[in-house]
Amino acid sequence: MPTYEYKCEKCSHVFEKFQSIKAEPLKKCPKCGSKVKRVISAGAGIIFKGKGFYQTDYKNTSSSDKKTPPCGKKDGSCGCCG
Repeated sequence: MPTYEYKCEKCSHVFEKFQSIKAEPLKKCPKCGSKVKRVISAGAGIIFKGKGFYQTDYKNTSSSDKKTPPCGKKDGSCGCCG
């Protein structure tokens, strides 16, 4: 359920209310009882939980890739890893 932000048109009191999306917007200020207006707010940021959000999580290296020398030659003909 989202948290909505309201502002009183009379006393400028700003408050938040945790409500269902289907719930009717509030109409009265809890401080003075005047009319309130629901304001558009930034809200909370997106929170990612779990695995799979980093490039290394998707990287699939085979055993042959791990044994490849820095020169790129696998046959040892370079002389640096032979």
